[in-house]
Parts: sequence; C-alpha cells; structure tokens
Amino acid sequence: MAEDTKELQSINTAWQIAIQEILRMVIRDMYHGGGEASFKSHIKRIEEAAVDSIYTDLRLRGTDEWTELLVKERASNFVTTLLTSFTYDRP
Repeated sequence: MAEDTKELQSINTAWQIAIQEILRMVIRDMYHGGGEASFKSHIKRIEEAAVDSIYTDLRLRGTDEWTELLVKERASNFVTTLLTSFTYDRP
C-alpha cells in the first residue's frame, strides 16, 4: 500500500508542477507586454476572480459542509500561492 501512496503522491506532484509551469508561461506571455504595473494588476484580478469563484460557484457533491469549506479554503490558498509566485521578468 505504501508504494501506491508514493506513486499517487508523485503523480499528484508532477501534475501540480506541470500545471503551474503552463500557467506561468501563459500568464507571462499574455500580460508581459503592458509593463510591470499592468502585469501585477492582471495577476491580482485573476486571483480575486478565482478565489471568488471558488467560494461562490464551487459545489462538491457527496461531501459535508466542513469538507467543502476545507477544500474551498485550500483551493483558495493554492490560487493565491501560485499567482503570487509569478514575477514580472524584465525583457
């Protein structure tokens, strides 16, 4: 069972890294041209919209209220952590 857990963890970690890098490249390419202030403004807008969507639109079937709240809180924290890790790279 421990091997299955390690494999699942490695798949989950690999998936998170892949998605993070794809998002980093997409966001950088989409918003880099407007300058650093514009870039930071876009990142903040995306973060706020994503967190709002998580709390208002996300519904988890088959879970209790506590689990749903926990998942939403963690998802929101992941969004904030991910987006605030993006930096404006000067050309």
